[in-house]
This record gives sequence, structure tokens and C-alpha cells, in this order.
Amino acid sequence: NIDNRKMSKSLGNFRTVREISEQYDLQVLRFFMLSAHYRSPLNFSADLMEASKNGLERIVNAADNLKFLMGNAEAENYAKTEEFVAGFEKAMDDDFNTADAVAAIFDLVKYINTTAGAESSKEYLQKLFDLLVKLTGVLGLIVDKKEEILDEDIEKLIEERQAARKAKDFARADAIRDELLEKGIILKDTREGV
Repeated sequence: NIDNRKMSKSLGNFRTVREISEQYDLQVLRFFMLSAHYRSPLNFSADLMEASKNGLERIVNAADNLKFLMGNAEAENYAKTEEFVAGFEKAMDDDFNTADAVAAIFDLVKYINTTAGAESSKEYLQKLFDLLVKLTGVLGLIVDKKEEILDEDIEKLIEERQAARKAKDFARADAIRDELLEKGIILKDTREGV
């Protein structure tokens, strides 16, 4: 219906979606259509479209507000990490005081544990992770551990490589050797074996 009258070409109140899109954003039209049950007659009017536009704006504004608050909260939270970095740098500048530098890292870890959670954005978590890796890296500590591989898995890969070499599948053998090399395992082929 249009203004409580049945839409028809003969009455001249027929409107296409294309015509409606010239006046209203199609998201507003979608929201308008979703506001009624699909089996119920739909009454189209300028007032109802304005109400739909206002309703959709309320939802969009709420989402924008949340994004703004999340972004600002995370930006403020990340800005606070500068004091831990400053403490770390001050300790290192103070005759290479690694004990205080480690204390600054523990302060950062405590802060990470209290501000980072499942609801945190990936960007925020990545920035915290990168900062922690950077500071511990200065001290030569490796905190970004690669997933450890079990000894039996290594043995299976070595056996698979040996089988590939015997079958003259050198491409596969080299691929396995490279895969093991990435895991920190160097294979040397000697007369006595691998």
C-alpha cells in the first residue's frame, strides 16, 4: 500500500525501487521493509520512510559510538604503554640495568593481562604483542616461540625424506629438508647416514 491505498498503475501511485532510491538510501528501504512481518501488508508513506531513516540512524550511531569508544579506549590504553617503554629505556640507559629493565617488562605484562581480552581488536593485540617482542628482543629473550614439533614427527619427516631420496624424488626431499630447517633442524648426509 501507498498512503493506506493499494499500489497500482491505474491509480498512479505505483513506485519502483529505482524511484524510491532517488529519494531514500536503499538501506533505509531495507530497514523499512524489515520493520514489518513479511506476510503482513506493507504501507509505504513518506512519514514511515522518515521514521525508518531515523530508526536506522539510531542503530548506526550506536555502532559508530561503540567503534569510537573502542578505538579511543584502545588508543589510550596503548598510549599508556609508553611509560613502560620509558621505564625500560631508563633502566638500560642506567649502566645497562637489566634487572630494572626486566621489571619494566613485567609491568608491561601485567598491563597487557589487564587490558587485553577477547573483545580487543586484532590491531590492538598485535601492537601489544609487537611491543613485548621488541622489548624482550633487546634483552635477547625469545618470547615468540614457534610451535614445538614432537620427536616422532621429526623422525617421520626424516624417514619420508630418505624414502624420497631413494625414489629419486629430490624435489620432495629438498622440501622436507627445508621444512625441518625452518624448525631449526639441520640435516647432514654422511657416509654413516643422516
